[in-house]
Amino acid sequence: MSDPVNRQCHIYVKGKVQRVGFRDKVEDMAYDLELTGYVQNQSSNDVVIVIEGEDEKVNQFIQQVRDVPPPVKIKSLDVTEYPYSGDYSEFSIMRGEVMDEFAERFDTAVHLLHSIDQKQDRMLDKQDQMLDKQDQMLDKQDQMLDKQDQMLDKQDQMLDKQDQMLDKQNRMLGKQDQMIRKQDDVIGIQIETLNEIKGVRSDFQKYIYRRINRDPG
Repeated sequence: MSDPVNRQCHIYVKGKVQRVGFRDKVEDMAYDLELTGYVQNQSSNDVVIVIEGEDEKVNQFIQQVRDVPPPVKIKSLDVTEYPYSGDYSEFSIMRGEVMDEFAERFDTAVHLLHSIDQKQDRMLDKQDQMLDKQDQMLDKQDQMLDKQDQMLDKQDQMLDKQDQMLDKQNRMLGKQDQMIRKQDDVIGIQIETLNEIKGVRSDFQKYIYRRINRDPG
């Protein structure tokens, strides 16, 4: 297996890249990719990066520099190839004057605090959105409970109607029982009347028969 190809690149970055913590981010990226070299402020809006290491890792590093998030704002990024030297044992930040470095550190801290404040605002917005969603869910649950209460009320009304229908049916059955008893009474009277008529008829026949037998002419 062949050894990896090493390369050196000089990267010239223009834009909002000073006093926003850009050099610290560059140092962290180089450290993670095991690259060597340095980063240094140039003019008021420029930064130069000298980077050495394996070809593929250098490519990754350049892409990561292009993608550094705000407050860094890169307007242009130019890459120049140089022969690999192996002169650097680590990656470092080339510091300037003490007051300039102090001012940059102060500005970086301000930007960091501003970034934290923005993130907190976004978190609060998300929490508000979550609370709104929860309120909407609670409203929906209340509506569902109201519907269930309405359904239960309807069921109670249906049960009341069924009870009323059963009461009417019971009263109708009671009336039918009374009618049957009255019919039984009428039939009993009719039977008694028939029996009395039969008795009278039999007595009348006997009376006629006796009269005929006593007075044949």
